[in-house]
Amino acid sequence: MQAYPDSLSHLLAEMERIDLLLRFQIAHQRELSGEDEQFRGLYIYEQEVDALLRKPIGLPQWLSPEPAWPEDLASELGMLQHRIEQCRQASLQQGIELRLERVRQLFELDPFDIDVLLVCMAVEFDLRYEKLYAYLQDDVSKKRPGVGLIFNLLAPSLEQSIAARRNLQPESPLLRFHLVEMLEDPAQPRPPLLSKYLKTDDRIVQYLLGANGIDERIRPFAEFMDSGDAAEDDPLELNEETRQGMMSFAAAASESHPLVLQLQGAGAPDKLRMAQASCRYRNQRLLVADLERLAVESDIEFNRMIVLIRREARLGDAALFWKGAHSLNADQRRSTFLIFMESLKHGCPLSFVDSEAGVNPADVPLGIIYHAVVLPRPGFIQRGQIWRSVLAAYETDTSPHGIDELAVKFKFSRSEIRSTVETAANLARWRNPDRPRITLNELYEACRLHSNQKLSALAHKIVSRYSWNDIVLPRDRTEQLREICNHVKYRDRVYGDWGFDRKLAMGKGLCVLFAGPSGTGKTMAADIIAGELGLDLYKIDLSTVVSKYIGETEKNLSRIFDEAETSNAILFFDEADALFGKRSEVKDSHDRYANIETGYLLQRMEEHEGIVILASNFRKNMDEAFVRRLHFTVEFPFPAEEDRSRIWESVWPAATPRNPGLDLKFLARRFQITGGNIRNIALSAAFLAADDTGVVEMRHLVRATQREYQKMGKLVSESDFVAPFKELAAIGET
Repeated sequence: MQAYPDSLSHLLAEMERIDLLLRFQIAHQRELSGEDEQFRGLYIYEQEVDALLRKPIGLPQWLSPEPAWPEDLASELGMLQHRIEQCRQASLQQGIELRLERVRQLFELDPFDIDVLLVCMAVEFDLRYEKLYAYLQDDVSKKRPGVGLIFNLLAPSLEQSIAARRNLQPESPLLRFHLVEMLEDPAQPRPPLLSKYLKTDDRIVQYLLGANGIDERIRPFAEFMDSGDAAEDDPLELNEETRQGMMSFAAAASESHPLVLQLQGAGAPDKLRMAQASCRYRNQRLLVADLERLAVESDIEFNRMIVLIRREARLGDAALFWKGAHSLNADQRRSTFLIFMESLKHGCPLSFVDSEAGVNPADVPLGIIYHAVVLPRPGFIQRGQIWRSVLAAYETDTSPHGIDELAVKFKFSRSEIRSTVETAANLARWRNPDRPRITLNELYEACRLHSNQKLSALAHKIVSRYSWNDIVLPRDRTEQLREICNHVKYRDRVYGDWGFDRKLAMGKGLCVLFAGPSGTGKTMAADIIAGELGLDLYKIDLSTVVSKYIGETEKNLSRIFDEAETSNAILFFDEADALFGKRSEVKDSHDRYANIETGYLLQRMEEHEGIVILASNFRKNMDEAFVRRLHFTVEFPFPAEEDRSRIWESVWPAATPRNPGLDLKFLARRFQITGGNIRNIALSAAFLAADDTGVVEMRHLVRATQREYQKMGKLVSESDFVAPFKELAAIGET
């Protein structure tokens, strides 16, 4: 027997078989309905009511208890079925794709399911079927096949129709995979099953007719990627055990043993590339779905989209990559998380989940293999090699030492380094189109742009403005700040090359305490360190962290530290004693939960591998458990007269017009104030001068100092404040 030339030919042959079924039912309907059909579907005659009362339960009004097929129609149907089967087998043997057959295999449909699809799909071929279905259902408004009509056509006896109901249950393949939609007439709320009608899903119709495009409903959440997009010559740095395990698992995945690999450790782009490599091994495409976008939907819509995405992966013979799984927090969105986990059981043979969070084995549905794989991020030496390899294709003005510093400060993956260098090249082109050479400044700027920007929603980013020349501290304190910078610069050498990471289970990050009165330069010092290291500085707003509700503070802190792990940024907690204060004696439940918050924060500080700076006005208020775990404690003393004099001299911008006779040493000697107060006075005096002579005079400093003291709440008397300044101001202005 000759094979079908294509899938459409097979589909049309099957529709010819459905036509024969309809022809018989229509002929039988005419035989039973009588001669007067003028008002059929619009009016119920008395004779019809009597006939309905006499009819045994379960039989349609137009069907006799034992309908007999005419010999010619029965013979034609038998021959057609035989021919369809032979052509189908020949097509499969020759490797010709038959999409109806593929749908049957993918979703494990039985012959009744296939016939339901075909009956519902007939109206997609020709609108004349709408009139035929209205005629058979004795209602001109019912142009879609109802469940009652489906049963009458395909399961005419009472026993057959009852058995066929399982094919239209929510867990049946037809409805579970949304192959057909079960709809209700709005004019008839909550109708019985037999009164509902069916429609073949639009995407299934398109697929059976040969279309290959992705379902429009999931296009905002998913896209196909070819496995060949992952470069063969750019493998991940995996040890042989991990690589072989990945490939062995990928090869063993099947419909009967679906495999889910949770990828941890590496950046999202590298996880995606590893999934692509596994798909290339299986000669499959990859369907990438964004759970973070889906998570904003209601549970009902989320479940619907998940089903459509799974179905699309099956139709496209693709593995699934679920990215952004962190948005399905197992505690905060428990119901959504469980819907997703259950969906993995009915997904496709091979799925990947991008998530760092551990999964409770009790949450893994039975029937799937769920395994977590840690993909290591490149270490310091590997990052340096990647930077040099990628930069080799560009014109650069960078030194080997500068590249090493980038590798230390920014824990980027291979793909992130590539994207960063491309951004740096664009910055160089923008600034110098004629000779776009990448400098270290462009690389640092690009690195900050590619660091995780989500931290901005949880903290305030401070733009670095100060340098070492701006801060006035005792020499020993300045040296401590430089040692903090060196701790970051040489961290990977000490922990990695010199082996200290094998001696430390935790505490590989850098925790620093800045303690001292307000205005002594703690925030400025954090700013300078961030600028020196080329990292972003984020100031944590305690009002958004501390909550009166039990458990909320820990959740807020968890979000901050989770985002900071990939942000390559410095966390700055100002007035940290509000969070890191001494734990109190437990007298009631509030004390107990306050101590739990402190303990949780201590744990996260130990686990965090980034840089955390705590600032406190009262060192003695800090919990000793925190202090013991700090790498550095820098005391910011109240400035002495010599330091105040240096601050007065350095506070002025070079462009500010000043009277040469300003006696700044007198100000330093006369007033014991902090650098913050001095900066406020200088700024206020500048505004007073701008409104007066345009040059900062002593009288402007007199007025500005008086205002600053008033703002500080200190008493100002003529003898202690104003009188000495009158004499000094007069001397300075002559």
